[in-house]
Amino acid sequence: MKKIVIVMTLLVTFLLGNDLDKGIKAYNNGNKIKAKELFSKACNGGNMQGCSNLGTMFYHGDGIRQDKRKAKELFGKACDGGYMQGCSNLGIMFDDGDGARQDKIKAKELYTKACNGGYMQGCFNLGTMFNTGDGVRQDKRKAKELYTKACNGGYMQGCSNLGIMFAIGYGVRQDKRKAKELFGKACDGGYMAGCKYYKILNEEGI
Repeated sequence: MKKIVIVMTLLVTFLLGNDLDKGIKAYNNGNKIKAKELFSKACNGGNMQGCSNLGTMFYHGDGIRQDKRKAKELFGKACDGGYMQGCSNLGIMFDDGDGARQDKIKAKELYTKACNGGYMQGCFNLGTMFNTGDGVRQDKRKAKELYTKACNGGYMQGCSNLGIMFAIGYGVRQDKRKAKELFGKACDGGYMAGCKYYKILNEEGI
């Protein structure tokens, strides 16, 4: 599942991080208008996470009027400024044709940039494109590689999807024990579908 979410990381940077930190606290306290002001201030001051968080609020219409054109602009600014979640978020918009003209090639480029920059959801999203052949030539080996990277990097849906590949022998040699191990990791990491799949294999005696 492709998600565009607010990042709640609290930074300790004295100037740039201060507005971001205050914005996150305001957001968590339900004061979305104040959060918008502070994220905007952080973004204008050069903090790219502030741009991405503000873009997410505009994308969802979260406490403010929805404006996907503005969200696209902010995600682009964050991405160009080196904040990899901004790249992934912009990739989602191009991938889905949601707030941007659908462009799978552009989505692939943005997911690749995010993944190479260490943002694991970007790796997962790129892996899903290769897994399904959606906008790219299907490549199950590449999908496995990307899901593995996402899983090892802490993105638990990557573990679960990799587990599915091993459970049914999709693009890999079937290995239900390996699948169960991956589902268990996903479950322990908070991804509930992993718990469901783990239980199924456990009931099979795996």
